[in-house]
Amino acid sequence: MSEILRTIAELLQQIDFTNVFQGIPLPEVGVGGGIEAKESVDIVPLIRFTLIFVAGLGAVFGIGLAFASKKFSVKMDPRIEQAKDALAGANCGACGYAGCQQYAEAVVQNPDVSPNLCTPGGSRVAEAVARITGKVAGAMAPIFSRIMCQGDRQKSTKRFKYEGIADCRAAMLAGGGDKSCIYGCLGYGTCVRACPFDALCMNENHLPVVNIVKCTGCRKCEQACPKKVIEVLPGGKAVLISCHSKDKGGDTRKNCKVGCIGCGACVKVCPFDAPSMENSLARIDLDKCRVCGLCVTKCPTNAILDYIPHRPKAFVLDNCIGCQICKKVCPRDAPSGELKKMHTIDKDRCIGCGICTAKCPVQSIDGTFNAQEVFAAASAKKAAKTAAA
Repeated sequence: MSEILRTIAELLQQIDFTNVFQGIPLPEVGVGGGIEAKESVDIVPLIRFTLIFVAGLGAVFGIGLAFASKKFSVKMDPRIEQAKDALAGANCGACGYAGCQQYAEAVVQNPDVSPNLCTPGGSRVAEAVARITGKVAGAMAPIFSRIMCQGDRQKSTKRFKYEGIADCRAAMLAGGGDKSCIYGCLGYGTCVRACPFDALCMNENHLPVVNIVKCTGCRKCEQACPKKVIEVLPGGKAVLISCHSKDKGGDTRKNCKVGCIGCGACVKVCPFDAPSMENSLARIDLDKCRVCGLCVTKCPTNAILDYIPHRPKAFVLDNCIGCQICKKVCPRDAPSGELKKMHTIDKDRCIGCGICTAKCPVQSIDGTFNAQEVFAAASAKKAAKTAAA
């Protein structure tokens, strides 16, 4: 430290300050003034001292900061950087952390954090992070964005004509939006622009459509939607009430052709007690739902969507005895045939719920979706009602 100050002092002594302040005018002294006028003022020592002091102070603080950075430095686990490099790098927050850096730190340092939380990266990234951290990457259930509204511009009404910026958030500032249903999608594409994976597009009637091949479940669209009509849900839960309206049934009918009117038909038909009514709106408990699709067929406004494009259909085997039990229990009137003769099933009517398979006394119907579960749940529900009565 003393060597540094000595060097600075020697350099300053070599500087000629004689002519630096020759142009500075001397103070003028009036008549009777008490100030003694001088032809010149020697401020070179003052400047030299100031420069030495500032340089010394800077050197002291510099040495102090260097010592502090070395003394209090935090060693980072090299696996954190490796895990971060293995992630998708989208910084989307789907993992539950602010970004990829935060998730990388958590998955390396916390043994309870799973290595498969990076949904944009999928199973490939999960396996890589698991190798780096020494954890086991469990199976990842795919999740997709679901649009919980079907009220496009052909099926819903508007309160006024909006002529502002084509953005849902901007439209919200105009009295909550131009749609008559205050819970419905406004259709100005804010979610489409928010998606970093190009998984959303607007259809011809201004309703967003999700491409599940591209969707990673990052929740960017869910966060961007001011009406909260987008939900990120497990792909296996494919029967959903696609409506958020809490209006009374009559008001919903006026505002939208495909809104939930709270009739309760889905609650009555479900053998698993998955649907329930709350604030004039039916909701499905995804933990209870077995995706049989019975509620889809009973909804009078088609507010319930079935995302399974091709369900397994029932078909009759050769040992059919023609008892007609399948005709009695089928909610879609798909089976047909005469008594004691082999029956047939209309493929267009069959929804693959599995009730006919479970009810058949000789097991001559096969090929349905989840027959035994449907039958067991229906029997349990019937027994509970009988006991309560």
